[in-house]
Amino acid sequence: MRRLHLLSLLCILTATPVRAADPVPTFERDIQPILTRYGCNSGPCHGKARGQNGFQLSLLAFDHDFDFNAIATEARGRRIFPANPPFSLLLRKASGAVPHGGGKKLPEGSAAYRTLEAWVAAGCPRTPADAAKLVKVTVSPDSKLMAFNATLQLAVTAHYTDGSTRDVTALSQFSSSEAVYAAVDANGLVKAGPIPGEATVMARFAEKFAVCQVLVPLPTPVPAAVYEKLPRNNFIDGHVWAKLQKLNLTPSDPASDATFHRRAFLDVIGRLPTPDETRTFLAQNDPKKREKLIDALLQRPEYADFWANKWTDLLRPNAYHVGIKATYNLDQWLRQSFRKNQPYDQFVRELIAAKGSTFKNGAVVMYRDRRDPAELTTLVSQLFLGVRLDCAKCHHHPFEVWGQDEFYSFAAFFGRIGRKGTGISAPISGSEETVYGAATGAGVKHPLTGKVMTPTPLLGTPLDIPPDRDPRDILADWVTAPENPYFAKVIVNRVWADLMGRGIVDPVDDLRATNPASNPALLDALAADFRKNKCDLKALIKTITASHAYGLSTTPNDRNAADLRNYSRHYRQRLRAEVLLDMVSDVTGVPEKFEAMPPGSRAMEVWTARAQSVFLDSFGRPDPNADPPCERTTDTTVVQALHLMNSPNLYRKVTDDAGRCASLAKSAKTPTEIVDELYLLAYCRYPTDKERAAAVKRFEKPSASRRSAAEDLLWAMINTPEFVFND
Repeated sequence: MRRLHLLSLLCILTATPVRAADPVPTFERDIQPILTRYGCNSGPCHGKARGQNGFQLSLLAFDHDFDFNAIATEARGRRIFPANPPFSLLLRKASGAVPHGGGKKLPEGSAAYRTLEAWVAAGCPRTPADAAKLVKVTVSPDSKLMAFNATLQLAVTAHYTDGSTRDVTALSQFSSSEAVYAAVDANGLVKAGPIPGEATVMARFAEKFAVCQVLVPLPTPVPAAVYEKLPRNNFIDGHVWAKLQKLNLTPSDPASDATFHRRAFLDVIGRLPTPDETRTFLAQNDPKKREKLIDALLQRPEYADFWANKWTDLLRPNAYHVGIKATYNLDQWLRQSFRKNQPYDQFVRELIAAKGSTFKNGAVVMYRDRRDPAELTTLVSQLFLGVRLDCAKCHHHPFEVWGQDEFYSFAAFFGRIGRKGTGISAPISGSEETVYGAATGAGVKHPLTGKVMTPTPLLGTPLDIPPDRDPRDILADWVTAPENPYFAKVIVNRVWADLMGRGIVDPVDDLRATNPASNPALLDALAADFRKNKCDLKALIKTITASHAYGLSTTPNDRNAADLRNYSRHYRQRLRAEVLLDMVSDVTGVPEKFEAMPPGSRAMEVWTARAQSVFLDSFGRPDPNADPPCERTTDTTVVQALHLMNSPNLYRKVTDDAGRCASLAKSAKTPTEIVDELYLLAYCRYPTDKERAAAVKRFEKPSASRRSAAEDLLWAMINTPEFVFND
């Protein structure tokens, strides 16, 4: 057997390089796509960190030299046998001739099997350096309007530098962004679903990809006049209606004034209106009262705390890692930025180019927490550009154009950060640290080549930055520049998702060709308007909330019940943990107590996730030990339901002698008036006649007192979806 291995290795070492014109398979051009297409180098198989059963490949074929050595020379060449190709372990495993944990991948006699067999027989040649290079792939068709349950076969073509092309459909990988609307199988056959919507089908060959946009409308068309008559409060509505018209969807009716009033309070300032505020709004006949309400809310002090709280999820580090004072300073810097309505581009510039002491400049804390250029690269690119570069740190991004060169060239902007102080000494990192731009530094090296990388913007050219300039200043200018294609889009998409229930791009910070916007024209228009308004976040919020689309009801009609991404109706959201806890405190009249906070503080004002709260943890407050950015889920859980029903703290609030129910019971209000007050408190609306009659009966039971009846009603209301969700 050893002689066979030596013979195999000898055949490889003496094989004559195959010219591009020869009809013989070569490794990079022909073999790597096969390994990728059949999942051999995927994460669950041989592409994972330590390989599988002693055989490791680079993930998705990003390192050709490594893969060739693993197949042809590693383990004394035991995986290939040019003297008798079918006897090669590579083929015997893949064809199922011998036991294989991955199962039968390449049936004997299949086209891929024959290609591998021919490659081994030829001595396992590499692709010559002067061979034509893959330039791009295209998919045909690149867009398609499909009927319910219809099918479509995609064709993928590879284009090379010498002008040649070839059909690589059989060697491509396919995936759909929304399989419920349009699913795709391993061979590129697309099948439309039975509900209206759209999907992006990606075809990937080697490191290139292309997409096909599939639109599946309702089969029954809607007269154009229906859309022409819809209200258009601003440019948003025109773009939303145009998309609905393509899908033959119609929008729901407008939400009631009471629903809009509660929604606006929760969306803009993160708290409920008082009963008096609700009564006043509902009594107004002013046709512009909704617009005026938004204007008033944007001027309230709660606005800053609410929106700063969203950004603490994205930036706030572990207080025991960076220090308690440093964490507090970052929190206060965020709140102050929103109090003065700092333009968003200036906000981002101050973060990226932050300098000074962690005891004096809260923005600097980002650089105390993230100390490695690679960590800063993933944070900055994801938050401020909507580009997730994590994958490109180790290999070419499977769904994007980014590779290791782009990742480490971007990381080079953080290669000259200077720090003075004692640094991190967790779990008690209480000392001061100063961050500055150093004239020299170790730089950032490419992990494979060892080359010191030059700072380069994404899709840009390398920059020669002099020693007297901090590279982060240059980066901040590029990130916030008007011509940057990502900056405005990612923030308007983030705010849109907060207000509308789902981002135009979802997830909100993952902007890429294979995860396209559901309404690209709307996203572009919002970004342009945001730039026009000098990156004013309040102006953006006002624009979105002023649209007719924002004021739609959440109740579906017979044509939009299945729509989850085109805003034919408003999408309900479970409220944030801090908002819910403050709501419970407000409706019960009993404030919460927090560690490291003065009496009477609201959950929205807490500056550290280390403050103990079972309620906040149950409803998705970020783990204090998690690294930012932290993504909260809006899903409901059994833990949340059980907490609302059984929490001793909530029971104490509802039944407190100084609480709301006790106060109402002692008042001169009738049972009907008490019921109305509780509905206005919790739901921000009057009860229906049926609801009022059922609730008043609780007060008329012989075994019930006014206080116990009020407590039972309020407890029940807190446990309903209408309270927990923003409608």
